[in-house]
Amino acid sequence: MLDNFARRKYDEELGVQSLVAIEDFETRAAAWEEVSGKKLQTYVGDLLDADFVYATLREFRPDAVVHFAEQRAAPYSMIDRQHAVYTQQNNVIGTLNLLYGIQETNPEIHLVKLGTMGEYGTPNIDIEEGWLEVEHNGRKDRMLYPKKPGSFYHLSKVHDSHNMEFACRIWGLRATDLNQGIVYGQQTPQTALDPRLATRFDYDAVFGTVLNRFVIQAVLGQPLTVYGTGGQTRGMLDIRDTVECIRLAVENPADRGEFRVFNQMTESFSVKHLADLVAERFPGPVQIEHLENPRVELPEHYYNVKHTGLVELGLQPHLLSDTLIESMFPIVEENKHRVELDKMLPRVRWTNPKN
Repeated sequence: MLDNFARRKYDEELGVQSLVAIEDFETRAAAWEEVSGKKLQTYVGDLLDADFVYATLREFRPDAVVHFAEQRAAPYSMIDRQHAVYTQQNNVIGTLNLLYGIQETNPEIHLVKLGTMGEYGTPNIDIEEGWLEVEHNGRKDRMLYPKKPGSFYHLSKVHDSHNMEFACRIWGLRATDLNQGIVYGQQTPQTALDPRLATRFDYDAVFGTVLNRFVIQAVLGQPLTVYGTGGQTRGMLDIRDTVECIRLAVENPADRGEFRVFNQMTESFSVKHLADLVAERFPGPVQIEHLENPRVELPEHYYNVKHTGLVELGLQPHLLSDTLIESMFPIVEENKHRVELDKMLPRVRWTNPKN
């Protein structure tokens, strides 16, 4: 387990906090050892430090590396020039250092990396699972699916994917790109074993997700704030399915020289559909309010995503309609005293960077 604590520093910078309190690195590792009997070897360092990356790979000698160590918020990358540059430098160079580290220390290591469904954008054709068979002027080829991302963050993920495919093709590495949709839920069977293992529940306008915002607003009796018409559609999955997808990818590695892509989602919803679902499932009155959309995106669009790879490996998805009642409403009710309502208001506009 490796961390540089950047995610905690973003909270300090923005003056926000997770709805559910998060323990420090050492406490979480110790709690896991207590409840599982398994000791996690921990490292504190940065993927931008190539010497650290190489030394860690040589010491730990992993069979697989699960790489979630990137700045992950589109709004954060769109604040201004500084945040856009930071996002691309942190994400792209960090992944490049890791690719070189694997190639030079042990090319057999399987890289499992968090991508994003946002790499694809919202094309007016079906979204395939990473690759596209193309016929043009009587000739055929298989190529990476064209990308049209909607933020500098999503662009950094596109650069990562191309760098990973190149490393697999030229060096013979093995890599799996998990193009993940929006994750909801806050507990897995493992984190439920001890409150010190609690995961984040972000709801602010920079790092929070739209569903988390809606659930909190419903519990607090506030209107659900839908950006624009709410016609934007996205892929989603339960946090328990996220963890299961990682397990399936690690236990069924890509072949040497293979850049494998899984579209990691189980259901798709429009923002308006999400608001209606929360209103329907919440045991109380709920109002819906439409705000000006701070992002530049199509208000309505076609969205049909192929996502069969993980299901074929054995994924059995949870459904959002069940998770809302099972865990999300109770978790928010338990922690509602920590909510800062003003943090949910849109604060980053795509067309008005500060610098």
